[in-house]
Amino acid sequence: MIVKDKVFDVLFNVERPGRYTGNEINMVVKDKDKVDVRFAFCFPDLYEIGMSHLGLKILYHMLNEREDIYCERVFLPWFDMQEIMKKNQIPIFSLETYSTIDEFDIIGFTLQYEMSYTNLLKVLELGNIPLRSSQRDENYPIVIAGGPCSFNPEPLSSFIDLFVLGEGEEVTLELIDLYKDYKQKKYKKEEFLIKASQIEGIYVPSLYDVLYTKEGTIKSITPKYSGIPKIVKKRIIKNLENVYFPQKMITPIIEVVHDRVTLEIFRGCARGCRFCQAGYIYRPVRFKNKESLKATTINLIKTSGSNEVSLSSLSTSDYPDVELLARDILREIEHKKVNLSLPSLRLDSTTLELLREIDKVRKPTLTFAPEAGTQRLRDVINKNITEDNIFSTIQTAFEMGFGNVKLYFMLGLPTETDDDILGIYDIAKRIKDIYTKTAKRFRLSLGISTSFFVPKAHTPFQWEGQITIEEMQRKARFLKEKLKKIKGVDYSYHDYYLSKMEAVFSRGDRRLDVVLENALKLGCQFDNWSDYFDFSKWEEAFKNAGVDYSFYSDRIRDHDEILPWDIIDSGVDKEFLIKEHKKSKEAKTTPSCFDKCSLCGATTFKGGICFAKV
Repeated sequence: MIVKDKVFDVLFNVERPGRYTGNEINMVVKDKDKVDVRFAFCFPDLYEIGMSHLGLKILYHMLNEREDIYCERVFLPWFDMQEIMKKNQIPIFSLETYSTIDEFDIIGFTLQYEMSYTNLLKVLELGNIPLRSSQRDENYPIVIAGGPCSFNPEPLSSFIDLFVLGEGEEVTLELIDLYKDYKQKKYKKEEFLIKASQIEGIYVPSLYDVLYTKEGTIKSITPKYSGIPKIVKKRIIKNLENVYFPQKMITPIIEVVHDRVTLEIFRGCARGCRFCQAGYIYRPVRFKNKESLKATTINLIKTSGSNEVSLSSLSTSDYPDVELLARDILREIEHKKVNLSLPSLRLDSTTLELLREIDKVRKPTLTFAPEAGTQRLRDVINKNITEDNIFSTIQTAFEMGFGNVKLYFMLGLPTETDDDILGIYDIAKRIKDIYTKTAKRFRLSLGISTSFFVPKAHTPFQWEGQITIEEMQRKARFLKEKLKKIKGVDYSYHDYYLSKMEAVFSRGDRRLDVVLENALKLGCQFDNWSDYFDFSKWEEAFKNAGVDYSFYSDRIRDHDEILPWDIIDSGVDKEFLIKEHKKSKEAKTTPSCFDKCSLCGATTFKGGICFAKV
């Protein structure tokens, strides 16, 4: 029985069978036997999560524009489906042709969060693909990975043949062209990998030796052969006007997390928050043209049938004339009963008026991310926002009838004291006071949410340690007790143990491969879902591997220590990051790229706003 028949025979026994049927609007159909390269785009999580990811849709449609490539999608099945697949000997399959993943030439994973790493291994296991790259010869697909977590690829380096660093539109096509040559001439896998390493933006971990000191830190990272790059530089698209963007998008037939058309309006962020990895690895800032964005919106609404459009970026307010763009798009879509959403919007009186215009019936929840409770700590993290900014906007919002407010903070930031935590309480109390004095026409909904600081590679805080789990618990309890004094405040915080594991893998090295294998054997998967995350299993995985996880998460590192990700050039100089780290100790801020060039190094890409400044 072929895989498709087996799958359809069992679907009536699983939750949400639409996850496994494919055949959505705009799904690409090709004859798999008439293409040169078959590419499996694997999102290592549930269908509903993966189908909300814009990068998947861009690369899926871009690769399928070429007649010689067929890109199909693979998602990790939920537990109930995995159990039935195991019982009925059904390997993991693609949604387009129900092919098993060993039938593909290239398996490409996107790495959006560290706690998806065991999911990635589970996909390979369900496909009967050996986990380790060294166990896969020319008879197996090439396994590649990209996405933000690939900026510290080392924990996965034993499993992935090569990593794509940076923006994938150009480099993925160059890699596939090389693969066609490899497939036609039938040369050895290692020869292919050596050739691939010559493509800018490709990192092949098996081509490097890593030595360690007796203290456990890295002594050296050196190429095994001459000609292999000592440093691998990420790729960017210099001019976003020339980059591919689909004019129609695959549209799910079941509800997914973000059930809408997403329109990317620019890449990069100019703000320079010192904890934020995305703010550094996506530099420089590059904008898309307003007219082309409007035209794309109209096309996507026509071809997808979606009833919501979202303008996506790291900081939507930084798009020039974003209010004008939003109103132009709104005029095009509102008579079609299509909604517009504006995430990552910096709030002021103008944007509040815009939000009120967008949603005339219900007032959306206003979200602020001060990140820290005091101005001193906000200066430490270079979060250029003041309490006056927050309170004046809140006052205007209440006067306009908005009543739902949510604020995001981080606990455990470098140099944080209990006074900084008390500052969070003070902000919440002040907002409640403003509400009491300003607006009594509606009931206030005030939410306070905290996460725990996770040091990330390629940021000024990459040398900082994370606080212990016990200290996380103490800080969260301390704040919770304080906030109890304010009636009506809803407080939530991120899982301590999950935050700890994120810190381990965000700064880990290749010796964590055994830990990941152990965790998989112990049943760890879907770890990003707190209901299914079991810290005791992870503790056992570390113990069995003889690895102390606090070595990776808690330890403060010296500026001269060789870091696992030093092999990668994100475009931001290490000297700049050290300078920023030192400035944080003195609570000195750095202006955004819009105000002044801080000479971070991103000008070497010769694109975006920083290139325009030199």
